[in-house]
Amino acid sequence: MDCTALELDAVKFAKTAVTYDQSGKYNEAVFYYKEAAQALIYAGMAGSKLEGIQDKVNEYLDRVQALHNAVQAQKSDPLKSRQQVDLERAHFLVTQAFEEDEKGNDDEAIELYTQAEIEVLRSTSTINGIAFVPFMSVDLRERFAFPVPFSDKTGKLALSPKQKAIFSRWVRPDDICNNPTMIMSVSSFSIKQTVVSDCSFVASLAISAAYERRYNKKLITSVIYPQNRRGEPEYNPCGKYMVKLHINGVPRKVIIDDYLPVDRNGELLCSYSSNRNELWVSLIEKAYMKVMGGYDFPGSNSNIDLHALTGWIPERIAMHSDNQSFSKDDTFRMLFQRFHRGDVLITTATGVMTEEEGERWGLVPTHAYAVLDIRDYKGMRFLQLKNPWSHLRWKGRYSERDEKNWTPELLKYLNFDPKTAQKFDNGVFWIAWEDLCQYYDVIYLSWNPALFKDSSCIHRMILHRTGSLSRLLFTRPMGRRFTTQVYSGCKFTFSKILNPFTQTKRINGQWKGLTAGGCGNYKDSYKHNPIYQINLERSGPLLVELRGSRQYSVGFEMVTVSAVGDPGPAAFQKKTSGDYRCGFSCMEVDHVPAGIYNVIPTTFLPKQEGPFFLDFASTSPLKVSQLQ
Repeated sequence: MDCTALELDAVKFAKTAVTYDQSGKYNEAVFYYKEAAQALIYAGMAGSKLEGIQDKVNEYLDRVQALHNAVQAQKSDPLKSRQQVDLERAHFLVTQAFEEDEKGNDDEAIELYTQAEIEVLRSTSTINGIAFVPFMSVDLRERFAFPVPFSDKTGKLALSPKQKAIFSRWVRPDDICNNPTMIMSVSSFSIKQTVVSDCSFVASLAISAAYERRYNKKLITSVIYPQNRRGEPEYNPCGKYMVKLHINGVPRKVIIDDYLPVDRNGELLCSYSSNRNELWVSLIEKAYMKVMGGYDFPGSNSNIDLHALTGWIPERIAMHSDNQSFSKDDTFRMLFQRFHRGDVLITTATGVMTEEEGERWGLVPTHAYAVLDIRDYKGMRFLQLKNPWSHLRWKGRYSERDEKNWTPELLKYLNFDPKTAQKFDNGVFWIAWEDLCQYYDVIYLSWNPALFKDSSCIHRMILHRTGSLSRLLFTRPMGRRFTTQVYSGCKFTFSKILNPFTQTKRINGQWKGLTAGGCGNYKDSYKHNPIYQINLERSGPLLVELRGSRQYSVGFEMVTVSAVGDPGPAAFQKKTSGDYRCGFSCMEVDHVPAGIYNVIPTTFLPKQEGPFFLDFASTSPLKVSQLQ
């Protein structure tokens, strides 16, 4: 055989080996790496003029030995060796990509770089024990037709306690519907939340549906498969669906079956459309709940949920009194303009309030609402909101029973009929902007990525899990690299933060019994929370971080006990970590006077027990002691 044919054989065998290597079929990969090496050896003997033949031979044989060692180790410790092989494979692919890049083989290099990135993404794709791999174009050829109805191999989703109390059985759509249909009408008004505690997700679904209806753009329905030739999701009698969600930085495919939970009366125990034949609401929710670990879902916020659904860029505006930068006029002007341009999706959420306050005003404490419309009429500013429950509306000014403030002109402008509204409570209402600012705590915005077309406004950086950023993005340390993207409306620079904190102290604590006292709204029990006292020997910056169970919202207060010398304008009586957040909160102060301070970590609600970690970092020597 001439050397040219041997060279071609070597290329063919090497590509086949890499393919098997990528798919984890190591025995097959070893065979073809050996064949590639042998072909190159014979090509050299036949007079081949290729440069670096021996180096390539050695490279393939080294890979054979590495795979052989990995397979042997896999027999005694499969999990560890598989992870090691995955990382080695990614490294090998990158090395190959570098070589092709240097040779000017752009197409080969791009493919190898892409495969290397996929391997890195694959290693961080396991969420709640299930692998959710990145969504790729090949997934559009996913098989959906089966001779028997499809059942998800991962099993049924875990139910919440409220579901379990009234659960009867799992059903498929044709067990409860006469004419199962994926989509009849994309309407925000038809979406109804039930016993699953995912109000922010349902509000996000509603506002996405409203956007799709308003602008005739497939923002939300485009994520469901199978689809027909017009790109419209369709009902699959075989029971298999694929939903594309943006999780951990990239779009990922989530495979589900169509089993849904019902009670003894056949009523669905998940979110659904008021048109009982329509399935898209229940199935998108099921896909998201699968990623989140099941219907026993502790809740999130609309920034997280809207990004998962749409990939739009999240922003949060706090409206409470602690946010001194909040301007009612400027914020409304921005919301009004951007909403009507189609640049942004908006939800809002209430804060803590007593049951009496909630009953008086028709509001649900710590509850998310979809913003369906924004209007300005002769200086009077209004937002139209939807309660995800599809019932229970605002009872204050401009409610359907307010006979004092409505005028015929305003009713006509807002297309609102109080008498009709009194007969049918669908959870949709108008509220004055000033009242929303008083009774709601936060506004969640999700910006259209198309606004960030200028590449100078999008920066990517590979980060390691060290530092507080990884704690914000993940529920547990990943131990691997991940990518973060930062967006801005103008040019900016993005670089690593140089950590100025040289003095650190970590406290491992426990909320238990009386010490799980909840936030300051629970005056009787709040006093039992743990208290830690820190002594700063000199003035300087201070960083405090609190981590706890992901299922609980946590926060803390820092109170001045005594300051050394004249603290000047930097003095404060009390600072807080801001809004309570799931599992993690932090506070960074540029200048803290030397002195003694008490730090009180808490869960948002009382009686939520579990361990927590409190980290202090400063340039100043600090001492920490526990008071209670």
